[in-house]
Amino acid sequence: MPVIAHRRRRLGIAAGTALLTLTVAGCSGLGRTAVGPIAYTTERNVEITVNSPPVKGCHRLAPSGAKVVSNGTLVDIILYRTRNCTGPGTTYLAKSFTDVNAASALPWRSYSTVH
Repeated sequence: MPVIAHRRRRLGIAAGTALLTLTVAGCSGLGRTAVGPIAYTTERNVEITVNSPPVKGCHRLAPSGAKVVSNGTLVDIILYRTRNCTGPGTTYLAKSFTDVNAASALPWRSYSTVH
């Protein structure tokens, strides 16, 4: 009887370790999203909504760019005037806020999340 109990305990520890490893791997940020919508109005007055975009990477806006961006997600974003999330003239847009471009300003072309 003690040999069987010892084997069960070792099997339980191994199973627990495997489960813990899978749980930690699942929380590594792969596949995480910015829960909520990012809505924007293009230069051509088309309204677009993106729901729960990934938190990783650069996200392009419509080719014509955006003049109004509303961040309804649970994370802050950074708006860029370029298509590849680089360059000067960025704007930090906190969660639950909206940015409206001045008529003479260049449109926003991409965004990334702050996480």
